[in-house]
Parts: sequence; C-alpha cells; structure tokens
Amino acid sequence: MKVEQIYTGCLAQGAYYIESNGEAAIVDPLREIMPYLDKAARNGAKIKYVLETHFHADFVSGHVDLAKATGAQIVFGPNARPSFEAHIATDGEELKLGNVRLKVLHTPGHTMESTTYLLLNEAGKEQAIFTGDTLFIGDVGRPDLAVKSDLTEEQLAQNLYDSLRNKIMPLPDEVVVYPAHGAGSACGKNMSKETSDTLGHQKETNYALRADMTREEFVQEVTTGLLPPPGYFPLNVKMNREGYTNIEEVLSQGLRPFTPDEFELVANETGALVLDTRKPEEFAKAFIPNSINIGIDGSFAPWVGALIPDIQQPILFVADEGREEEVVTRLARVGYDHAIGYLKGGMQAWEAAGKEPDTISSIGAGEFARAYAQNNQLKVVDVRKPGEYQAEHVTTALHAPLDYLNDHLAELPKDEKMYLHCAGGYRSMIAASILKARGYDNVVNVEGGFKAIAGTDVPKTAYVCPSTLK
Repeated sequence: MKVEQIYTGCLAQGAYYIESNGEAAIVDPLREIMPYLDKAARNGAKIKYVLETHFHADFVSGHVDLAKATGAQIVFGPNARPSFEAHIATDGEELKLGNVRLKVLHTPGHTMESTTYLLLNEAGKEQAIFTGDTLFIGDVGRPDLAVKSDLTEEQLAQNLYDSLRNKIMPLPDEVVVYPAHGAGSACGKNMSKETSDTLGHQKETNYALRADMTREEFVQEVTTGLLPPPGYFPLNVKMNREGYTNIEEVLSQGLRPFTPDEFELVANETGALVLDTRKPEEFAKAFIPNSINIGIDGSFAPWVGALIPDIQQPILFVADEGREEEVVTRLARVGYDHAIGYLKGGMQAWEAAGKEPDTISSIGAGEFARAYAQNNQLKVVDVRKPGEYQAEHVTTALHAPLDYLNDHLAELPKDEKMYLHCAGGYRSMIAASILKARGYDNVVNVEGGFKAIAGTDVPKTAYVCPSTLK
C-alpha cells in the first residue's frame, strides 16, 4: 500500500494518491490531471476512484476531467447533488481498493456534504483519515461558507461539533490526519504550517478538539474572528458541482502570443484586465499603464480570486518568458478560465515598439525611516491583514487591508504622497498597482515591508502575540 500527499504551496492545498495492488484513488485532485495520470502510469496502477471530500470553494477540482480520462468513479458523500454522474456514498459505506478499504464517514459542518475517508489497511486496521476541510492541523473548517437561508453558521458549527466528536475523535490516536489545506488557506483561520499529524497529537493541541469543550464553547470559538470569504468562492463551488471547460481548451485560448500592437488592440476591443505576473521589483521599474501586478511567485491564485471580482473577466497578461503556461494553469485552478493571450517578448518588446511604460517609486526601509524622521506626518498605509496589523504596526499607519482596499479609497488622498507596505513587499506592490490604475499617482512602495521597517527606529506599537488576538 502507498499513500502520498501531493501538496501545492501556492494554494496551501493537499491532494492524495492512495495505491494498493494495482488500484489507485485520488483524493481532492487539482484541475491539471497529468501528474496523477503520470504517477499511476509509472506505478502500473489503474485509477479506480476520484474521492471528493466536498464541493470545494477555493479551487476547481480535477474530478470531472480525471474521471473522463481514466473511467474512474467520482465519489461524494451524502447530501451531494452534482450535475454529472457520480457515486453518492452512504455513511459507513466501504470502498474496496486493491487490498485495502476506504470507509465513508459523513462529517457535515464545513458543508453539509462534507465527508471524511477512513483508510483501513490490509489487516483492517484504521490507518489514516482524509478529512478535507472538516479537520485541519491546528484548526477546523470554517462553518460559514455553506450558509443558506435556512441554515446559519451557528447551526453548521453545531453539525461540525457533532461530526468531530462522534466520527473522528473516537478513532485511535495513532491514525494519521491528512487534511485538504494548510496555513495560508482561507478555508480556516488558524491552520498550522504542518500538513499532517497524528490524531492523538491533534487531540492534545487543536483548540477545537478539547475533550471538555461544550457545544456552545465550540460554536463561539469557531465562529469568532472569521473574515468574509473571497468573492470567487461561490463560483468555484458552482463549477465543482456543475462541471467546467476542459483544461486543455483553457490553455489553448490563454496561450495566444500578441505583439505589442495586437496586445493593445485586443485590450481595447475586449475590455480585458491586464495582469502583470512578474516580480514586484521588476514591475515597479516598467509596466503597461493601468496593469495590475500579482506576482506568480507569491500566493498568486488566491489573490487573483480575492481581487478580481468577475470570474468571467477577460485577462491579458505579462509574464516572464517560459512561464506563460504556468500563469494560465494557475488562473484556471481558481476558475479564471478567460485568459485570452499574453504579451510576446514582455516589457522589452513593449518598449522596443516605442510604447511608454509606467513606473512606481520604490524605496528601502532605511530611506523610509529617514523620511519619517524628517516628517512624522507621512501618510503611511499598511495593507496587511487585521491580525498582522493588530500585532504590531507603525504608530501612525492607516490600516487598509489589501483584501478590502476598495472600502478604504475614500480615506486615501490622491494629492498626497503615500508610503505603502505589507509584511515583505508582495502585497504592497499589488496595492500600489491598483491605486496607480485608479489615478493615485503619488504612491511609494516600501521594499521589504514591515519586516524591514521593524529593524529601523520608526515608531511602532507594542507587540501583541497574534495567538492572544480574537
């Protein structure tokens, strides 16, 4: 028997490959299916099942394409109502895979179809659980994503409490927990950087598994401090429930090279968003006017989902040479299927064609500190998340989280120089590009972000440990 976690850091997502005696199952696959096909082929195994723990909100699963390519059976737990052919398993049902079995444990709460798969080894012993978004390492799934008019987040949290207590916590301590996400995912609020653990250790360390916790305490803790989910979440759920365009078609459409003149013409004709995926420091030096920078080397897909509200938005993009397919693939992972082409030759070609680039001023933390010492009334804008800001920030900084930058535009003066920073420089350049595109011409990005500022004598608030914040 073989169990392998296939972890994708930019999405903080874990898919799983399980194999026994020539048969394989894939749990919560990503949309690009070739890695799973290649792995099974190398091992001489046939993919028998595609196991979905629930209808995912933060990424588009590869279940439909993988089933078409292999003849594998898509499996959901109770309450799932997909628009395509799938096996809707019953609670307690066992699926045979080679010499092992996978037992279906219905664990509603994150969503009402949420299901955990319990791996029983060749001897019939409980070995591992694939928990999806029901149980993370250090946290549990947020109970507000499946809220409907007749189901509140408190009621979902109560279901989750029962699922954990009745289905998961009674399992042996040595069972390994394999969740769908780790730190950085928006599907929970306090996930560990670890991507697997024993259930026994989680019972000792995970706040949501405290043995003496009452239902009321659980509901209070899991519903406190939840930020609004990204706007693309419901659209990804819809695609996962109803199906989607084949990834090869999406790639074919998105990988059309355009000369600078063609690029400009297509942008004007389609109203496409111009997305620049290069590193922040490269973007600052020269970029197409009104383009938005979301670097491919950061949490690219989640920020695309958080900041581009229309999933149908046509997108033209600028990328480092050789990374064009990666950009289209990672857009498609979160349902942005309407990339329509890229700038052939990049910014070098744009400038060689005689087209004017735009720039953003960028300074180091030392220069920022000197400017602050001369004028402590500088307009400083901190675009980090609330918990980061509350833990410690520049004393005079205005807080405008990147996720909700639009809500703070009225507070940001267009006629005054603004110094933007995040933790390390990635998010502040995104914010700077958005503001520049909206006519804020006096934005300055602080390179290295708060990590670099913390090493200067710029006045800061007293540090508060994030774990004490609610």
